[in-house]
Amino acid sequence: MKKRSMLTILLAVCLYGSNVFAQTKVIAHRGYWDCEGSAQNSITALNKAHEVGAYGSEFDVSITADGIPVVNHDDSIQGFCIETSLYEQLKDLKLKNGETLPTLEEYLIQGKNNKGTQLILEIKPHKRVVNEDKAVVAILYLVQKYQMEDQVEYISFSMNICKELIRRAPSVQVSYLRGEVSPTDLKILGFSGLDYHYKVFDKHPEWIQEAKDAGLTINVWTVDDPAVMESFIAKNVDFITTDKPVQLKEMIGK
Repeated sequence: MKKRSMLTILLAVCLYGSNVFAQTKVIAHRGYWDCEGSAQNSITALNKAHEVGAYGSEFDVSITADGIPVVNHDDSIQGFCIETSLYEQLKDLKLKNGETLPTLEEYLIQGKNNKGTQLILEIKPHKRVVNEDKAVVAILYLVQKYQMEDQVEYISFSMNICKELIRRAPSVQVSYLRGEVSPTDLKILGFSGLDYHYKVFDKHPEWIQEAKDAGLTINVWTVDDPAVMESFIAKNVDFITTDKPVQLKEMIGK
């Protein structure tokens, strides 16, 4: 009888242990940029996120007028609108740390070398829906080219972009950013997770359990306040996106 009870316990641990002992994971917002020699969305920020042991490095991608995906947070850089500019016009522009504006291809090549670090790829909303669709096609092509389907996870504020990702690549991980859709509805639409600003959960605290019940991953952004970090660690969300990945990792490890 004791042997059977022990086997039952071991089986339960095997089946559910990943949930019972799961720790909140750290995502570096725009890479780990708040350190010497780094800059937001730079290759250095990607490497620094890897060096400090972040689960993932988040970055932003838009497509140029001639179809080249580039990494930048805003829809413009130094007076050039990315969506309406040729890559030739942008390729020599400098980031704050002296690096040139990276292409997604350059980012993926470096990211593939950073084993164990997920690439959290945000596709930015574009002014024209047709350009959003082109961006999805170009980005999926590059990820497949470098065989990084398991290392890249997608997020977006654009419902159109998310739906296009799910339609074209139903096996990829896609989380929605805007914050107005319930977990139940996201599940119906085919999303794998939600990635909402932490204040969304002040308005809808029930969405955390609803997301867990639906089997969706939960990410909150952008959390730099230690008290807010502690709150969401206690809620056992899957991921926290932060500009302070080292501090957050230390808090999780206590």
